[in-house]
Amino acid sequence: MAELHRPDLVRTAPPLPAARRVPLLSIGAVLVVLTNAVIFVVPPLLPVIATHYHLVTLAQTTWVYTALTLGGGAGFILLPRLADLYGDRNASVLASAFLTLGALIPAVGNSYPSLLAGCLVMGFGGAAQLLPLGFLRRNLGERGITAGVAVLVIATGVGIVVGMIGGGLIVQNLSLRSFFFILTAAFAVTTVASYATIPHTPPAEPSGRVGVVGTVWMIGWVAAILLTLTQGLVWGAGALIPLALGVAGGILWLRVERKSASAVFDVSLMKTPLVTAACVCIALFAAVNSAYLLLVSDYAQVVPATLRPADAYGLGLSALQTGWLMVPFAVTFLLGGAIADRPAANGRGASMFVAGALVSAAGLAWLALAHDQQWQYLVGAAVMGLGCSIGYAAGFAIAQRAVPEEKAGMAAGVAGTFMAVGFAVGTALISADLSVSVTPVRGTGEEVATADLYGSGYWIAAVVALLVLATLVVSRARARRRLA
Repeated sequence: MAELHRPDLVRTAPPLPAARRVPLLSIGAVLVVLTNAVIFVVPPLLPVIATHYHLVTLAQTTWVYTALTLGGGAGFILLPRLADLYGDRNASVLASAFLTLGALIPAVGNSYPSLLAGCLVMGFGGAAQLLPLGFLRRNLGERGITAGVAVLVIATGVGIVVGMIGGGLIVQNLSLRSFFFILTAAFAVTTVASYATIPHTPPAEPSGRVGVVGTVWMIGWVAAILLTLTQGLVWGAGALIPLALGVAGGILWLRVERKSASAVFDVSLMKTPLVTAACVCIALFAAVNSAYLLLVSDYAQVVPATLRPADAYGLGLSALQTGWLMVPFAVTFLLGGAIADRPAANGRGASMFVAGALVSAAGLAWLALAHDQQWQYLVGAAVMGLGCSIGYAAGFAIAQRAVPEEKAGMAAGVAGTFMAVGFAVGTALISADLSVSVTPVRGTGEEVATADLYGSGYWIAAVVALLVLATLVVSRARARRRLA
């Protein structure tokens, strides 16, 4: 397969002195770890949130996750582009300020409406995880792309595990309100550190501008699709309405953006077969990632003694113990980025997608067959961390190398938007699977999925991983037609 590798588009910036590189890399890692930790701290906290705010329905509880997802969809579109147009420091400080405000709202308000408002704001600021791709590339010279992708991938894996373990610690030791005050303080410190650490340089694309209509339009159709994926089970057939509006709005938006003088994203970038394939692959790996995490966290925390003997399953772990079960995932996430870096830089990104997909599918097949012992999850976590990180590293590297330095934020935003949709798709698929058949929890009135649905859920996720291979076949066919 022909790869897109354009050294002429990689403008080399004057590298920073060595003494300033470590702080810059560190603040990049902090932004990624914190934003991912916030997302993955939510699942262990959902029971505590339901009790604290006296929520009685599934619809109310899932709106917490939906608010984070919708805010993230808007942030992924807008914040990386603002970094291109108004400077990396300004965008990073703005994102950190949104995170601080988002945590402060539920801490002060201490009510369910304030929680939803805070999650929406924090979700928007969560796009800060994409900003290191831009400011590391623009400040570390020719190695900036490699450094940015490595920080994003490695810190994402760490952030996922930190969030899950942190959620368990909060459940056991802290009140919900105390947690939000601590989170506010952490984000406030990050805001100050971003201002002090990230160099204030002229905007990478000073003559560009954000098309207001196109941006709002894109946020609208992406939000409609994300809303369907996160609330579909609750709304039933009614969810088809925002889905139809989102798909139709996206198609019309794409046609209009092709002729726009101030396009949100450079549509010509997406015409490149490999870049389109890379973004689709990122979405598929994100779907696999979220499906895997949901299946593990659900199964591990079911207490066998609370079910009828004929239906009993689960590991009976606490939220904290479930988080520790994910540590191998973070460890191998560190390795995957290093493995994919050089091949992706040398034009062999497609081979890394194949490797990541096959490794992920193997890990999911293992868990489909063996998921009733803790050691089996430790093995599965290690395999999944490796496969997902290889795929993410290859995808983000390809997207970055397809654009000049002044559009690094735009490329990160495109890839990040696909990632957000992929996470929502994976969650929706597994939520639907685990809702097909339920069994009652004795003495509570609650219900959990029947045991066989976890095996089918892992097989569904394995099929999603293998769709990466189909995506590459289609991309190869497109490239041949263009050359014919």
